[in-house]
Amino acid sequence: MRTTIVYEDNHVLVAVKPRNMPVQADSSGDMDLLTLLKAYLKRKYQKPGNVYLGLVHRLDRPVAGLVAFAKTSKAAARLSAQLQDRRMGRSYLCVVRGLAPEEGELRDYLYKDERTNSSRAVSPETPGAKEARLRFERLGQAQGLSLLRVRLQTGRSHQIRVQMQNAGLPLWGDARYGGGRPGEAIALYARELVFQHPTTGAALRLVAPDPSPFPFSLFGPRPDGLTETEALDVVCDNSDRID
Repeated sequence: MRTTIVYEDNHVLVAVKPRNMPVQADSSGDMDLLTLLKAYLKRKYQKPGNVYLGLVHRLDRPVAGLVAFAKTSKAAARLSAQLQDRRMGRSYLCVVRGLAPEEGELRDYLYKDERTNSSRAVSPETPGAKEARLRFERLGQAQGLSLLRVRLQTGRSHQIRVQMQNAGLPLWGDARYGGGRPGEAIALYARELVFQHPTTGAALRLVAPDPSPFPFSLFGPRPDGLTETEALDVVCDNSDRID
């Protein structure tokens, strides 16, 4: 298994989650990003026993891109507070079916069905509904598809996927929310992460490598103009699994 680390110091680790890898262990038993990175740290620093690595936020299993982890409990608490207070900036690239406006803001109320692990747009009065807001800009068009940069203003389950589907612009490859066809993989990529370092307070802005799979390839390299952060590839195999 392979991942890419775009930032690491004594307090923070930010890596690129591959498509269809769980962020943390689930019922599938498949290798997950958290376990893979713990194995990497254990091997790199020759640590005996368990390795601490705190998960700050998540990505849906089919979605690739940046995920932040904390290497100390203090860093975990401070980064989680930034996420909760909406001081952690996250932007995504996605490809949607149809011609999207040049820019826009979506505001919906979403309800998550825990039984089916799915969300849907509902009226504000619906019990359990939570406000969801995002902004987007169109970066390109090709073959009836639109490439968008999306900036989250809230963090709800499946938010981008549901709000885009509700706006009539389902994500290419999203089988769950109406934009997918057999053989396609969801075109959603966590491209950029901005936050304050939990101990120094310095502003960090991290950019994942260019997304290469189709349909992102329709729009050329660096489709959003961002220069990716220098990265390190990490390879682990099943012998690195930490039980």
